Amino acid sequence: MITFRDYQADIIESGSKVLMEHGFLYLAMEVRTGKTLTSLGIADRINAQDVLFITKKKAISTIEKDFDLLKPSFSLCVINYESLHKIDPDINWDLIVCDEAHSMGAFPKPSNRADLVADLILANNPKVILMSGTPTPESYSQMYHQVYAIRNSPFFEFANFYRFCDKYVNVKQRMINGRLMNDYSHGIDAIIEDMKPYTIKYTQAEAGFKSKVKEEILYVTMKDSTYSMIKRLKRDLVVEGKEEVILADTPVKLMMKVHQMCSGTVKFESGNSMVIDTTKAEFIKQKFQGSKIGIFYKFKEEYNALKQVFGDELTNELSVFEDTKKNIALQIVSGREGISLRDANFLVYYNIDFSATSYWQSKDRMTTKDRLENQVYWVFSEGGIERDIYKAVIDKKDYTLNHFKKNLFDL
Repeated sequence: MITFRDYQADIIESGSKVLMEHGFLYLAMEVRTGKTLTSLGIADRINAQDVLFITKKKAISTIEKDFDLLKPSFSLCVINYESLHKIDPDINWDLIVCDEAHSMGAFPKPSNRADLVADLILANNPKVILMSGTPTPESYSQMYHQVYAIRNSPFFEFANFYRFCDKYVNVKQRMINGRLMNDYSHGIDAIIEDMKPYTIKYTQAEAGFKSKVKEEILYVTMKDSTYSMIKRLKRDLVVEGKEEVILADTPVKLMMKVHQMCSGTVKFESGNSMVIDTTKAEFIKQKFQGSKIGIFYKFKEEYNALKQVFGDELTNELSVFEDTKKNIALQIVSGREGISLRDANFLVYYNIDFSATSYWQSKDRMTTKDRLENQVYWVFSEGGIERDIYKAVIDKKDYTLNHFKKNLFDL
């Protein structure tokens, strides 16, 4: 049986009132403060019957465990955003919970997941709980498509994002690929102000968390053949093998290929991919032998590089990681939200993502209320692109093609 922390019990009480009064609630609770349990507690408090909980695939098992421990009176269906098309249309959901709701915040056009959730809300007219530790990580404009289908939201009156912009966004123009385009990212403070009646914020500091994230960069020297291949690609924009071709005929493709190769993998023009250098994986295994670690990687082929070296000592399933002595490796984008790696001694980054959001969210996966320090290691190739990406994201900026062009000839 689960006992709620005092602050969770308070949020369940106040959140239930907001939900009953307005029909929707935004739980803007920072990571590891217990959003999932709090939302399930609210669902129980308002006597919900059929609850649909939408989350990321990696988080499903954890949410189902929490539900089993809580033993509430309602029935629960937990599903990932990508599987929403499988939902039984005959079930009339009276409460829908959207975990990591900021992932629906794309603009100016709504993402496919935002559209699917909107269709469910409009069809069922349920109460809605939105949850995120970072509701608008890059722009206040990201709020619109999270709530645009909710009848009592302050933005429901606007027919689309562009009409919302007429009131809430300072639309500017900027040059993109040689064309002057509208920039809708400058949402004004009034967006957050108008969401306040529906929002409950709670921070780790308020919850009594005292843990600090300590970061250390470790450099490894890749194989000479890897560096030679990167230099050749920069010079010729193509590397031809007997069966495959590495083509970098656009600046974006060159940036992606260099990023891949600096960590020992590459995707060919055919769509096939290959491990070309296991130096990083070998270094990680040797350095952290005897410790239980969580590894984050960026490109899919990097998991194969890790698996080649770690073998059966590595899993990508959270439940296996929690129940065995195995290490876990997760792709950054899928593992940065909604899961806990509290069982890890250290977090180790095989590679780094271009996204500042990925940086700030993923490195907090080990945090618990009782843990005083989280040790995070970044494994970068000597002279590689990773160092430049790191400099951008710690400054809360995404690494872009402009950054890459400035540093193009450093390696």
